[in-house]
Order: sequence, then C-alpha cells, then structure tokens
Amino acid sequence: MRQVKTGLLFMLCLFLTAGLQANNDDGWVSLFNGKDLSGWKKLNGKAEYHIEGDAIVGVSQLNTPNTFLTTEKYYTDFILEVEVKVHPLLNSGIQIRSNSMKEYRDGRVHGYQVEIDPSKRAYSGGIYDEARRGWLYPLADNPRGREAFKGGQWNKYHIEAVGNELRVWVNGVNTANLVDDMTAKGFICLQVHSIGNKEQAGTEVRWRNIRIKTDNLEADRWDMDPSTKEINLVANTLTDYEKRKGWRLLWDGKSSDGWIGAKLDHFPKKGWTMKDGVLTVESSGGAESRNGGDIITEKQYSDFELKVEFKITEGANSGIKYFVDPELNKKEGSAIGPEFQILDDKKHPDAKKGVSGNRTVGSLYDLITAKNLSVPSRGKPFNGIGKWNRAHIIAKDGHVEHWLNGYKVVEYERGTQMWKALVAYSKYQKWPSFGEKPQGHILLQDHGDEVHFRSIKIREL
Repeated sequence: MRQVKTGLLFMLCLFLTAGLQANNDDGWVSLFNGKDLSGWKKLNGKAEYHIEGDAIVGVSQLNTPNTFLTTEKYYTDFILEVEVKVHPLLNSGIQIRSNSMKEYRDGRVHGYQVEIDPSKRAYSGGIYDEARRGWLYPLADNPRGREAFKGGQWNKYHIEAVGNELRVWVNGVNTANLVDDMTAKGFICLQVHSIGNKEQAGTEVRWRNIRIKTDNLEADRWDMDPSTKEINLVANTLTDYEKRKGWRLLWDGKSSDGWIGAKLDHFPKKGWTMKDGVLTVESSGGAESRNGGDIITEKQYSDFELKVEFKITEGANSGIKYFVDPELNKKEGSAIGPEFQILDDKKHPDAKKGVSGNRTVGSLYDLITAKNLSVPSRGKPFNGIGKWNRAHIIAKDGHVEHWLNGYKVVEYERGTQMWKALVAYSKYQKWPSFGEKPQGHILLQDHGDEVHFRSIKIREL
C-alpha cells in the first residue's frame, strides 16, 4: 500500500513538473537576470545604471548627453514587455530596433524610441525616432492614449515589432500603431535622457520584468484598438487598415493618372518629374507657375482628409491648395484656393510678408498663422529642409484643420463672419466667396522652386 502511495506521489510530481515546464516554456525570455547587467552595455552618455532589488535603475546626470543601456543582442521581430516607473521631472524611453555605428554621427544611438513622458504633454507610448527623424507617432490625436500612463506608479508597456508594424500599449491601452520600413533590426535600449537643470539631477527611472519573445508571435499579439489610428510611413502604399477606412492613393507613385495642369487639359509636358516614387516640381528661378505650372486633380472633393509628404530644398516655396476653382484666375500666377503653405521659413522672403507669420510653413496662406495647437508650449513641428514632412488636411462640414508632422497647427470654419473678415484683409479679397465653394480640386503648386511630394492619399468623408 505504501509503495502504491509512493508511486502515485511520484507520478503526481512528474505531472506537476511537466505542467510547470509547459507554462514556462512559452517562448518568453527575461532580458534581466535580477543580479547584474550581463548582456547589456552602456553607450553615449555617462548617466549611471545600477540594480536595486528586482529593478534596473537609471540615474540622471548633468552635463552628459542621452545615455543608453543597450542589449548586446540584436532583434528583428519580437514582442517586448517591461514595467517602468519614472520621476516626474525626468523624460525617458525604450529604444527598439536601434543601432550605433561609427559612420553615423560617431556612434550616436539612433532608432525607434517608445516614449516615457511624465510631463503635462503626456506622450508616453508614442513613437519617436531618436537622433534621426524626430516624432513619428506623437499622441496629439490620441487623447485616450495620453491618459494611459500613471505618474508615480509602475506602468506596463507591451511593444510589438513585427515586420513593418510597430504597435504599443501602455497599461493595456493602445497608444501607437505605426507602419514604417526604415529599420528592420537593432538592439533594445533603456534610456536616461539628458537634463538641463540642477533640480533634475539624480532623478531616476526604473525598469523591471523585462522580457521578450521572438518566435511564434501571433498568439501573443494584441488586437489594435479601432479608435487608435494607424500612421503609415511606407511610401506610396496603403495598409489594410487604410483601405478599410476608405483611404486611396491620389498619386500612384509612377504616373500622371488623375492629374492635369491647372490651366491645361493634360498633364504638363515639362516642369514636373516622377522618379523612384517621388513627384518633383522642378526649379525655374522662383517664378510662380511659369514653368510646368500648377497641377490639380481631375476630380473635385467636398468633405475629405488629405495626406501628403513633402520635402523642400533650401529657400523653396510651394503649397497644397484645396477647394480650388481653376476658373477664378485664367491669367498669370497660381490657381485660387485655400492653401497649406510649404516654405523655407528661414530663407524665403515670403515668410516675413503677410501678417504675423501667416505665410510660413503649415499656415493657411495669408490668412492664419501656423502654431503648435496640440502642445502650445512647444514650437512648430517642422522636420527641416531636405527631410520629409507630413501635411494632413481635414475638411468636414465647413470645419478645416491643418496638421504638420502629427500636430495640429491651424483650425478654422469656412464661410463664417470671422472667415469673411480674414479674407477681406488678405490678398484674396478681390475673389468673391473665396474658399466657400462646396467642392473643388486639390492642387500642388509650381512656385519655381524644387519641391518633392510622395504618399499622396485621400479619404472622402
């Protein structure tokens, strides 16, 4: 009898052990052994990292650049989970698919960063491109995401990097859905941000329960929140999400289909080129519509969302116009319609004309000055000359918004008394009912300067 009991106990132990191994053998690997920083190395700055209990602690330090504790191993596709707690005065981040190469800014760590932001801006869970392109997915248009991070508490991050898809959840809230193809492989970093004043010195950020999974990912991927928009930065493409939402390419990336000259019945035979997925208006000495001339969509639009990526050369001037009526101006110069200004604010003289900067990049040209309405304490989010910038125009029931690189910069109502007053004191006062057409063409402007366009897409509302 005793032997039977012993045998049953032995079998039970085997069963429990097998079950425990099955539970642990789920593909997750801890990146921190709880004892030392084996498998990690420090790059760039001189901030301190040490271990307290079950956490890695980063301590800020004056007069040093951003500091990164990086994995020695590189990763491609993965799901990463980590808990974070940060001092309210300290910004931080989790780098993914990041790199450090001698030929790139003497080894500067660069790549995707999932933000840790306890400030009033509250962009925790957004995606920033460290030392490269800046903000890719700010949370200006995700108010629920901005509320997910809890100050003074441990916060759980769930980060998915699968193919071109980068998705983030903070405390179970989907904060960012980005599609981007710039970097497919890199290390993971825990960042201690550089600081600028003494009261921030010695502030801490803590990470614990850091684990990663690199195989059989589909079972552990989470469903996107339908209310959290997807931003697609893969040039001239539409994701399944975009197609479901009704987006379509307004330029196919290779031909002039759907576009004609604003004052022609065909596409201009000179002045515009299409190469390697980029539509370029050529330089012709800065004269307005004197070379190839403006181009417009063959179709007219009423309520819509329009997205355009643009890249300007030094001193350049151009614009994206909407509700355009090509019949208004048959003489020299550009066709008429409200304009999202594209300009080198520093080098082009038009930036100093108009009223209070209402001819600068992102502005409603000659009417409303572009300002950072999403984060008023911060400047206008222009990525710079020679870099791609994102214009986003929303027009719905008379309400119009300009967005620049994910930040709202202009907002107004067409046809109101305020609108009429703005027009009356602008260069458009001679055009009856300017900007009040129920529908019109989309226009890309030839202002005689070299400017590049791509990823032109529209959604009718």
